[in-house]
Amino acid sequence: MKNYDVVVVGGGIVGAATFYKMQKRFPDKVMLLIDKMPALAAHQTGHNSGVIHSGLYYKPGSLKAENCVKGRHELVRFAKEHHVPHDVCGKVVVAANATEMGSLNTIHGLGLENKIEGIELINSDQLRDIEPECRGEAALWVPCTGIIDFVSATEKMVEVALGIQPLSSVHLSEEVLDFNPEGEGTLVTTSKAKYVTKHLIVCGGLQADRLAKKDGVKLREKVVGFRGDYYELNDHARHKVRNLIYPVPNPDFPFLGVHFTRMTNGEIECGPNAVFTFKREGYGKTDFNLRDTADALGYSGTWKLFFNNVSFGINEYRRAFSKRLFLKTLQHLVPSLTMDDLRPGRSGVRAMLLNRQGDTGDDFRIETTDRSIHVLNAPSPAATAALAIGDYVADRYAERFA
Repeated sequence: MKNYDVVVVGGGIVGAATFYKMQKRFPDKVMLLIDKMPALAAHQTGHNSGVIHSGLYYKPGSLKAENCVKGRHELVRFAKEHHVPHDVCGKVVVAANATEMGSLNTIHGLGLENKIEGIELINSDQLRDIEPECRGEAALWVPCTGIIDFVSATEKMVEVALGIQPLSSVHLSEEVLDFNPEGEGTLVTTSKAKYVTKHLIVCGGLQADRLAKKDGVKLREKVVGFRGDYYELNDHARHKVRNLIYPVPNPDFPFLGVHFTRMTNGEIECGPNAVFTFKREGYGKTDFNLRDTADALGYSGTWKLFFNNVSFGINEYRRAFSKRLFLKTLQHLVPSLTMDDLRPGRSGVRAMLLNRQGDTGDDFRIETTDRSIHVLNAPSPAATAALAIGDYVADRYAERFA
């Protein structure tokens, strides 16, 4: 049994950024980062769009808005300093027709309130100058949006942290099974060992609610997973998308809609949709886990979310199993796309912390106990905001424990 000053649970980018920021702020502390997967960033971080978000859509003054903007600037600096593949290429948010202009203007207003630098409303001719194959009534040009290899960024954050304190460690392929009080600290039981830590930080992502309950956190909400499927453009069609093209999001739904993303390796991804998944860590369309399904479907918040978004959910499921319907959605923005332009891509699962009213929670949620800090809700733009979230957690640690 080994003793640590801090144990960080979760090897996604939020856990890695927290480990890095904590080690940077408290270089004398000996810390452990632990994850059940054989590699870092194996779940949400490694299956997302790879977009450096601007902070455009979020309620001014919220943790999402403030940490996304702060985190974006810091992430780009980190990527430059440590040679992480990235490109601040800009994006367009497109109003496909006149009925979407009101929502586009609302987003523009939010962007101005959130002090997103360089944003500009552009007309259809200017849109074609930026994205020649895209068609729309008008668009919002967001030059500070970019793309990045989030897996490489995660690995580099951990590498730099370990360079600060050689006695700190990273343990992979080791699942956390339980937490128990041990004196003034916590006994962490894993699939391989037991550790005693003075303080515990949990960045559990898709398992955040279950890990919080193991630590005695009284949590009424539950994590429910939504799978997002992507298509990719075949090589002959890549020229149809230069960088990033987003639709105007439907304000009634908690997702940004199907969009186009140029990845750092040059590939173009189209997606994701959003469908309920029967396995929290399942990336296939037929993946199933009895415990995850029972947890989600036995929870009133899940059913209220379904009932409040019936038509949206049905359309998303139809599109998940129909390439033609997926293409039709993509043609809303890029009409020249054809069936031959698309090939099936990867999938990701995003964790949504639902309350009993079916509300997905509009902001990051981080709670502190007498021995621990739990990142309970960190959906998009958490990857962009990860370094800022790490600072936020380090501030809470300093206030409460240091």
